[in-house]
Amino acid sequence: MRFPGFVRSVAGALLVAVSGACAPLSVEDERSLGADFSRNFEHRTELVRDPTVTRYISAIGTRLLEQAGPQPFSYRFKVVPKNDVNAFAAPAGHIYLYTGTILAARNVSELAGVIAHEIGHVAKRHVARNFNRAIATHILRQAGAAAAQIAAGADAGRATAALGGLAAMGYLNTFSREAEHEADVFALGLMYRAGYDPRGLVSFFETLQREKGGSAPSFLSSHPATSVRIVNARKLIERMPRGVRLETEDGGRLQQIQRILREGAGSLVRH
Repeated sequence: MRFPGFVRSVAGALLVAVSGACAPLSVEDERSLGADFSRNFEHRTELVRDPTVTRYISAIGTRLLEQAGPQPFSYRFKVVPKNDVNAFAAPAGHIYLYTGTILAARNVSELAGVIAHEIGHVAKRHVARNFNRAIATHILRQAGAAAAQIAAGADAGRATAALGGLAAMGYLNTFSREAEHEADVFALGLMYRAGYDPRGLVSFFETLQREKGGSAPSFLSSHPATSVRIVNARKLIERMPRGVRLETEDGGRLQQIQRILREGAGSLVRH
């Protein structure tokens, strides 16, 4: 067998790396990851820069965050000019909302529900957990590549290079059943405390189910099924105290934003 010492050292390094990847990601590490991700993503992707649009989305996010308790991250809300009904949370509170989601919302409570749900994934550290899982998965995949290189008689430099793909790994935004439920619960409570009608999150789910013919858009397509999430959300809302003023509409401001996006989307973006 060639390079037995090297094989043992690679195996040991992989074990250390995998065990480290499964350890909780620190807040400081997540901040660094978030900064790197947003810089790279926004270098390759156009964003909506119209100040009326960006201020509107940020104002909803800020109002929700005021009721979220102390947060270790500085949240940022960005709009991506794509027609997909989608939204995702990057590490450390970088939240991206597609214009298709804004245009699909029938009222401000529906839009606030989407934003609150993404805040929940960050606040509950689901994004950090997914990053750890992705690292571990990618390390194991690269371990196989390194082993194949060694078995073929590659020198140490070429085999080590097979482990170098970690820097280019993707950021996962697919969550477990428990994580989605936790984010839904968090979002509904956050909406209620911020004065947004939490039924907006439910009605947005229902509208999308009808329009998609029963298939959920990508940011709803993880477990549990959307129908189960609707039932669970309704039960939680029924237990909320009555007599609190909750907003569904915002005096036509959402409709103004939607009009801006429909009429001037081509002039709203830049790298």
